[in-house]
Parts: sequence; structure tokens; C-alpha cells
Amino acid sequence: MPAFASGPRRSTIAVIGLGSIGGVAAGCLAAAGRHDVVACARRPLDHLTLDRPEGTTEIPLNSLTDPAQAAPADWVLLCTKTHHTETAAPWLARLCTPQTRVAVLQNGIDHVARVAPLANGATVLPVIVYYNGERLAPDHVRMRRASANDIVVPDNETGRAFVTLLDGTGLQVLLSDNFATLLWRKLLINAIANPITALTQQRQAVLRRPDIQELCHAVLGEAVAVARAEGVEVAADEPALTMAALMTFSGELGTSMYFDRLAGREMEIEALTGAIVAAGERHGIATPVNRALLTLLRAVNDAVKA
Repeated sequence: MPAFASGPRRSTIAVIGLGSIGGVAAGCLAAAGRHDVVACARRPLDHLTLDRPEGTTEIPLNSLTDPAQAAPADWVLLCTKTHHTETAAPWLARLCTPQTRVAVLQNGIDHVARVAPLANGATVLPVIVYYNGERLAPDHVRMRRASANDIVVPDNETGRAFVTLLDGTGLQVLLSDNFATLLWRKLLINAIANPITALTQQRQAVLRRPDIQELCHAVLGEAVAVARAEGVEVAADEPALTMAALMTFSGELGTSMYFDRLAGREMEIEALTGAIVAAGERHGIATPVNRALLTLLRAVNDAVKA
């Protein structure tokens, strides 16, 4: 049965999902060499190439492809897309005990509610990811920094333990006592960058078009109204702040939906645009622009699944 890390003791860390986010997380942890890292993936891997601003590293990596091979871990990093959470259930059933801590590196706003029922009584930690990951090949990922902090977690006991876990990885982690606001701010960024890059099949440079920026402000106006109805503290000029933040990102960056669209994969729409529309319905707030985007995105997804 796993025990929490204490002092220099090595922890066992299982990373579920070796895509753009999980690949970077697994690579950074394995490269640091402080803990025992295993990747839970669809295909076996014995190494991972990690491109970071500091340079490129080839890292030996242990991997499992069958949940039946897994043993309880101290930490689990759940890095699948939100719509693949249920497919991670067999892994979570084997990896988690009430002593395990599960860090959920996913988009959306309902991390704990989504994952806790699958986690065997483990403690679930919501995580905001700001770094930009790109999967170049099954064994090759690239990390780009998109802000001063790569990851944000709540300022509580589990969040502080996660910061300690990532010591030496090079990932910059912020502890926040205003996590709900930051979670919605990340959703606001995703609510415009992801749908628009996916639907136009262009990287984030497309967001610099004046007509696209006008569309972004309409999307954000609806989303901010929903956030306030949810009781989240947002600034009076939140849409402008969101757009200003996006303009600091390189136009060369893609988004998860953009990469999924190009690869012909199902896109993660319900946890982003879908979450805004659903919350608007709960509060009786009209979200026609977000609903229009959601309709288009669902049509693309349905074509992929057909």
C-alpha cells in the first residue's frame, strides 16, 4: 500500500495518458530522477524524447499498457482529455487507494466531481496547466512556456505536496488561494483559443485578426456573465484581460483542439464550450455565440466518430 512522500523518500508516480500534457509531465519527472515514474499508455515505450526551452533530452521511461499490470501508486497524474476520463477508470481502479493522491491535469472546471467517483477514495487535486505541449510522435513531445507559471494548484496540503513532488523538474508551479477564479480564467482562454483554432485549422496567429477578436469578445462576454452567476470573482474588464493575455502567446502555438482536428481525432468540446453553455442553461443566461460554436464543433466531432 502506498505511503505519502516524506523527505527524500522516492515516490511512485503513475502518469495516465502520454499525450501532449502527460508526455511533458512524465518526461520532466523522469528526467529529474527523484521518483519512480511509470507511464500508462496505449503502446509500450522504453524512452521519451522531450524538447524544452532548455534543450532536448532523451529519457528512459518505464511504461505499462495493461491496467492489470499496475500496482498502487503514491501519486497518479491523470492527463487524458476530459472525454477519455471514463476510459482511464480501469487504471485508476488499480493505481488508487485511499492513500493515493490524484493530480488531474485536465481542462474544464469540474476536476474533482469528474474523477473522484473513479478514484477508490484517493484524494483528488485539480491542476491548471499553462504550458503548451505538442506531441510530435508517440515517443516525442515538445514543451513551450506560455506564461510565468507552468502549473497552478490550490494552496492546500495536497497542493503543497504536489509542489514538493515537482521539485527539480523545471516546471514552475504556483500555489493559489484564488484557484476558482484562475480556473475560470483558464476556461475563458480555452473558450476562444481552442474552438477558433480548431474551426479555422490555424494556429493562434489567427486570433490577431480584428474580425476574430470581435468574435472573441462576444464569446467572452457571455462566458464572464456565466462565471459571475456561478459565484466566481472576475474582474470588470475580464474579457479585455483575457484577450491581452492571449496576445502575449506566440502565434506559432497550437491548441489541443487544433491538433486533434488536424489528426482527425475527437475534440474536447464538452468540458470547454459545452461547460459554458451548460452553466448558462442552469442560470437562465443566454449564450448564443457559444452555442453556435458548440453546434459547429459537435458537427465536426460527429463526422470524426461516424
